[in-house]
Amino acid sequence: MIEPLRMSFEVGCPAAHAFDVWTTRISRWWPADHSVSGEDRLLVVLEGRAGGRIFERTSMGVEFDWGQVTVWEPPRRLAYTWHLRQDRADATEVEITFVDQGDSTTRVEIEHRGWERLGARGQRLRDANLAGWTTLVPHYLADVAGQ
Repeated sequence: MIEPLRMSFEVGCPAAHAFDVWTTRISRWWPADHSVSGEDRLLVVLEGRAGGRIFERTSMGVEFDWGQVTVWEPPRRLAYTWHLRQDRADATEVEITFVDQGDSTTRVEIEHRGWERLGARGQRLRDANLAGWTTLVPHYLADVAGQ
């Protein structure tokens, strides 16, 4: 088994706002270099329901699927399959939990798992995704802080 990626951090807002920024405002903070097209004016969509798509749409209307929502429990939990720049058959799983700390802060816990199903490529892709998460999360944090 390849160890899942796990990270957690706190944000200075209630869980409902943290969840909303991750889901309905994702297009505001998701950087173009973490997309298929790399286009600066792309639209990122996370459809808010189990079975909803996660995809990017370019300014020309071309869509690239990234995954599918598997768990939709606002404002505390979200999970989805993830195959950005990969074949849908090679999807991994992302689960994000928003834990209200009771003091207007929220702990965001991320687990990205399922690397073993990728065989020999699993460890390499896990390592690449660790680097990706490390550069992605600051964009989310900046948008949450901007309220």
